[in-house]
Amino acid sequence: MNRETTNRIRFVIEDVIPPILRDSRLFKSMASLAWGDHISHLARFRERAPFLSAEEYEQLYRQHPRVHEGTDNSEACIRKITAEIRGISVCDVGCGTGALLKRIRSANPTLKRLAGVDFAIDDASAIDGVEYVAAKIEELPFSDGEFDTVVCTHVIEHILDYRRAISELRRIARQRVIIVVPREREYRYTFNPHFNFFPYTHSFLRAMHPVPERHECVDIGRDIFYREDKS
Repeated sequence: MNRETTNRIRFVIEDVIPPILRDSRLFKSMASLAWGDHISHLARFRERAPFLSAEEYEQLYRQHPRVHEGTDNSEACIRKITAEIRGISVCDVGCGTGALLKRIRSANPTLKRLAGVDFAIDDASAIDGVEYVAAKIEELPFSDGEFDTVVCTHVIEHILDYRRAISELRRIARQRVIIVVPREREYRYTFNPHFNFFPYTHSFLRAMHPVPERHECVDIGRDIFYREDKS
């Protein structure tokens, strides 16, 4: 299933169904018909967020079903990201299958270095020309300003200490930081293991505080695209 399809489903689930029903046991029962007990596991996962061990955190992500084909990004987001790459080195933090890295390389053939970071999905390690590193976003094993452009899509919503994660993205970027998050509201029962929810662009800008003068934050479909420049 691609992002465009799930966005249409999300519109109905998040915006059409009223909150009193979205948080009800009836919705949980209906959702369980598709995902079984995993719906309950996700709800408990969010409830216990401040107390989760590293092992519990990693185990859920390794067991969580893949919903999208290759990438969580819509085609519109991919086109925007590939057009905004600067410099000759790129790091995709939370690279997953590496599908976005492939598109970035295809659209920017002059790139000299491509790196991908993930902690639960290592598919990108099999891609020729990509340096794969198994690590968490809160502690990236790179030096300050090591990459011209740092990309991070559909990751911040999963991170409890998201300010530390954002700080790391900014630290390793020399020229540009690009972040994409889903535009969504929080409900008790959802199909995603998200901790953070950004229903509006200004909701995400609060997470990015302090926001530099040279930045862009716009809606692309049901996602929020954010870009900031270091100079």
